[in-house]
Amino acid sequence: MKLNLTKPLVFFDLETTGVQPGIDHIVEICLLKVAVNGEITTYTHRVNPGMPIPQQAIDVHGITNEMVKDEPLFKQLAPEIANFIGDSDLAGYNSNRFDVPLLVEEFLRVGINFEMTNRKTIDVQNIFHRMEPRTLKAAYKFYCGKKLENAHSALADTMATYEILLAQIERYEGVEYEDYEGNVSCPIVNDMKKLQEFTCISQWADLVGHLGINAKGKEVFNFGKYKGKVVEEVFEVEPAYYDWMMKADFPLSTKRVITDIRLRGKFKK
Repeated sequence: MKLNLTKPLVFFDLETTGVQPGIDHIVEICLLKVAVNGEITTYTHRVNPGMPIPQQAIDVHGITNEMVKDEPLFKQLAPEIANFIGDSDLAGYNSNRFDVPLLVEEFLRVGINFEMTNRKTIDVQNIFHRMEPRTLKAAYKFYCGKKLENAHSALADTMATYEILLAQIERYEGVEYEDYEGNVSCPIVNDMKKLQEFTCISQWADLVGHLGINAKGKEVFNFGKYKGKVVEEVFEVEPAYYDWMMKADFPLSTKRVITDIRLRGKFKK
């Protein structure tokens, strides 16, 4: 089966020092690029994170500090990674919640504005969890009939994710899905726009979900004492809250969004 693409689609997986995009760093990256004609190219590289890898993370992916001490920093690899991805759409496993925000964060740290506005993001995990709630290892066995060897290796996980999406599209062709409101559709089709709509469950104003969007299309806080409140209105009455967020350990991508909101409010006056 061939994916129905209108532009290249890059499947990717990150092994990292932890699970907080605003703090943690990449130790290994694998990119699998599927061209419109179906041609596949890959890029895999270990990365020196510039910080010690916690034992908890090593226990998951097996990449030690010794293994990355002579590898390049992300800032050295960033230009070639950005060039490899180009204007491609992105796909991964749990990528909308973790891999995409962390990758964007790494680019921002080194001064590269990795634009997401015109990219579709397909999260294979969301298709899987909404249709067949399981893990990546189980998903690979369930959809592809294979045992996932070398789990938590970026290359193995990325290749498995690519194969799973192909199998999901074939398996759920014409299969009905009923959402929480009783609406019935056949959402799994060989169309990246439709898959993005199905896999992007939450409507966020930033990449990690600190900021949501309410029914009126306004950005709202998803955390803290102002949870549910309109961001622009909070900044207007309490500018110090914006200053606190800019100094705290929020991801740079979130800080960029609140800065845009803050400036937008100032220009209205």
